[in-house]
Amino acid sequence: MEIVVIGGGASGLAAAIEAAKYGSVTVLERSERVGRKLAVTGNGRCNLTNLYLTPERYHGEAPAFARPALERFGVEDTLAFFRELGLVTVAEPSGRVYPHSDQAGSVVDVLRFGARERGVRLLCGEGVLEIRRWKGGFTVLTAGGSYRADRVIAAPGGAACPRAGGTEEGYRLLTSLGHTGTALRPSLVQLKTENGFTRPLKGVRADAGVRVIGRGGTLAESAGEVQFTDYGVSGPAIFEVSRAAAAADRCVLRLDLLRRVGTEELISLLEKRCETALTVENLLTGILHNKLGRTVLTHLGYALQTPLKALKAGDMRGIAGAVKAVELPVTGTMGMEGAQVTAGGIRTAEFDPMTLESRLVPGLFACGEVLDVDGDCGGYNLQWAWSSGRLAGNLGELTC
Repeated sequence: MEIVVIGGGASGLAAAIEAAKYGSVTVLERSERVGRKLAVTGNGRCNLTNLYLTPERYHGEAPAFARPALERFGVEDTLAFFRELGLVTVAEPSGRVYPHSDQAGSVVDVLRFGARERGVRLLCGEGVLEIRRWKGGFTVLTAGGSYRADRVIAAPGGAACPRAGGTEEGYRLLTSLGHTGTALRPSLVQLKTENGFTRPLKGVRADAGVRVIGRGGTLAESAGEVQFTDYGVSGPAIFEVSRAAAAADRCVLRLDLLRRVGTEELISLLEKRCETALTVENLLTGILHNKLGRTVLTHLGYALQTPLKALKAGDMRGIAGAVKAVELPVTGTMGMEGAQVTAGGIRTAEFDPMTLESRLVPGLFACGEVLDVDGDCGGYNLQWAWSSGRLAGNLGELTC
């Protein structure tokens, strides 16, 4: 049996390794090397799964579609899969799993080695132009030639992060065969904000509670590291809520800059500081990052050289309230260029969730980011890549 896998990313390599049990596998990758996007994930560390995976971590038009793949090839199975390939992993208390080498390249390498050991042909620089159906199979056309296939697995990735190979070509290929797609939006992406609060804080990080407030109230919330930038905010806690912010017509980010301390306790700390001979500039010293503390105070209109003893009780409550609820109007995202993942994609209703075979085109399978499934930040998207790739690679459990 001749099997062609379109795309040599995370899901495509997982599919190719699995499909090698059933026949001769050829991977067609448009970039100059396989695993290009995988090699830069997690700031080059590659958060390849999460021990605390649940189906609720996934989104799309029909989030439950992901459940069969995730249940059949779950976290433990994924870790065993990578152990067999020779990868040593470590888990953090958060549940995030990384290669012990702390290098995403290690994940790419073991997948590449595993594919070649199983006889998989990895052909790079072979962008697919067209998939033609004919009685009994397919012909896959590239600029360099054509490839006959009894089965095709489409794993072309999504539109996010074009600098690492993200493209909309996969959606075009599948829609040309009769499939339809949902709207594409960036996810796990930096957010732009309206005011100048963040600009002087470029590079400053804070542990904060984050809420997205829209017309219907709280749209999403998270907690963790927030990084301030000249355009707005970034960091893991922002990525967690970016999907909701990108989908909202209008929303505001509300940051609790001291999420582990209650308002009344903070007021008490501020009142005690005001008993000293210090100035406003030092009011939040030891409580927040110095630059962040000064920015909060100047944003509230306080002169930094004002003696603390000149402040009143009402000032303490107002400052504490500001620390616990900095509001940043969201004006947009950094787009697909900054996104780690694509929200939206080819409609999952057009595929069998138990096999990932197309309901419209028998013999065609799809997996990974090209489908309308996206996960939260924390290794969930790569787990979908491994789970869906291996399920698609089973080819409905056909035998040669």
